[in-house]
Amino acid sequence: MTSTQQADFHDPLVEPGVPDLPDGFFDRLMFNLHPADATSPSVIVGYGIYPTRDTADGFVVLTTGAEQRNLRFSTVLGGTERDGAGPLRVRVVEPNAQWRLTLAPNEIGAEFDLTWRARTPAWWGTIEVGNSSAARTSFDHLFQSGRYAGTLTVDGETVPVDGWYGQRDRSRGLRTMSGGQGLHIWYQAQFPEFAIGFLLVETRTGGRLLLEGAVMGADGTLDPITDVRHALDFTDGLDLVGGVVRVGTASGRGYRVHADARAGGGFMAGAGYGGHHGVAHGPDHVESDRYPLDGSVSPRTLDSALTDRLCRFDLDGVAGSGIFEFALTRSSSYRYRPTLD
Repeated sequence: MTSTQQADFHDPLVEPGVPDLPDGFFDRLMFNLHPADATSPSVIVGYGIYPTRDTADGFVVLTTGAEQRNLRFSTVLGGTERDGAGPLRVRVVEPNAQWRLTLAPNEIGAEFDLTWRARTPAWWGTIEVGNSSAARTSFDHLFQSGRYAGTLTVDGETVPVDGWYGQRDRSRGLRTMSGGQGLHIWYQAQFPEFAIGFLLVETRTGGRLLLEGAVMGADGTLDPITDVRHALDFTDGLDLVGGVVRVGTASGRGYRVHADARAGGGFMAGAGYGGHHGVAHGPDHVESDRYPLDGSVSPRTLDSALTDRLCRFDLDGVAGSGIFEFALTRSSSYRYRPTLD
């Protein structure tokens, strides 16, 4: 990432009064939080603004092991401080380096006071994808590996999160992915010395629509990813069980990573994915629900198949953890095609 790109993608959210923004324009951030050993609880939190719709909204997804708890909230953007909605507040302490996130008491029994600090440079990219029945998808985004300090409270029990891993993601533009996609992966594998992060989208026939990302080093290096191959195991409910991903980089390095995705949870329908973001509900709207993690809920049954699964990773005997985001199209004609022997 160049210094020019860093300057173009500053941390503060866009101002509501920016002129000539297309309808549906969004500016959204997301953080995930999990222990380094990939045990529960894990948290995914997001907040975004939709200036042309005068709406700000956010979510918290908490996976405890037995269930997934979902909290969604929105408000009117005009006249607010634009630092959050509902019980969530977010603040840039130092651009590209440090964020503060707080969550007040709420319906799902989770609270936190977190400081996220970057441990690697950010990968910055631009996504351009055509769609069969909607406007062209076009958005800027970045992702960056970090660690947390602070506390997480679940049902009155408070635990320190110092040293827990977390990836932040920031996207802004038009995200209208609809039609033609077969497999979607947003992959963030955290290892002590680096994080492997990429976005991969394939067609329904296995062709590559896009691939971009990097191996982000704790030593400050970025090694762009040039190739990804995969052999994954999915259930009939389109849920990921595990598998292998092989990553190749511009420097010529290769990484073959095994994933164990059996922890369950991370269903992003609970966060409002599937068409519910940017929908005006008036001021101070809050809603919640819970998914049992007993097999009765799956990517096939929800509003969106998108899933951010906390995984255990293994790279040549080195243990890692992180988020393996995936989605398969629910078209009856689609069959997953591995690209790795």
